[in-house]
Amino acid sequence: MADRRVVIVTGGAQGIGYACVRRFFNDGDNVVIADKDKEAGKQAADKLDASGEHVLFVPTDVSDKLSVHNLIAETLSKFGVIDVLVNNAGIIVKGGILDLNLKDFDKVLSVNLRGAFMVAQAVSKHMVSVLDDSDDRSGASRRPFSIINMSSVNAVVAISDILAYEVSKGGINQLTKGMALQLAPYGIRVNGVGPGSIKTDMLAGVAENQDALDMIHSRTPLGRIAHPDEVASVVAFLASTDASYITGECIYVDGGRLALNYVMAK
Repeated sequence: MADRRVVIVTGGAQGIGYACVRRFFNDGDNVVIADKDKEAGKQAADKLDASGEHVLFVPTDVSDKLSVHNLIAETLSKFGVIDVLVNNAGIIVKGGILDLNLKDFDKVLSVNLRGAFMVAQAVSKHMVSVLDDSDDRSGASRRPFSIINMSSVNAVVAISDILAYEVSKGGINQLTKGMALQLAPYGIRVNGVGPGSIKTDMLAGVAENQDALDMIHSRTPLGRIAHPDEVASVVAFLASTDASYITGECIYVDGGRLALNYVMAK
């Protein structure tokens, strides 16, 4: 397809990231999986497109500037342009203000926030250069560039023992707003998606722990844990022309959690 978009998904080998990769691929796009896990990344790419024609895996450590440069270079070498970035790569380390050590704090922010910034900056500069070369920043023929940063409900509500993660996601929300303002004159839209409780490896043990499951249900009006595909659907919407007048926003895919003042009755 000549009109295939080119989409980069960081942390795209598993979980929400892979759900996004699969959604964009099934929608007819060329997709680049950027992930630090080489084995999982290769398996994910081969599973979707063993020919490698429309899915490219690039081993990537988003916290490393050279690795980010290589991601952009390999993507452009293969596909020639970047239309959509899903800034999804992230890690979580347990610890609160009394026990979290500086090394772990820096580790989380280097991936979740600094890494997101570096990838977004590199992709933004590419997008702007394409638009400058075309002399058409806002016309109907302009490529509909879009960036989606993965936030979290924990950018808004706190849990005491994941402090670094919460700080990083709060930063992601402000990064999203600041990017959206500077890139708006180019017609480049920047938004965030904030998942709640999703069936990923982070919640792998919950299904086998009834008390933990009850706790999640008690804070979730819809009364269930979401599937990664439900997050990917919102990401796909924000990257589409259906969301052409949305920028600087964060949509929370949380089953109503942020609207809830009390826990749900059993």
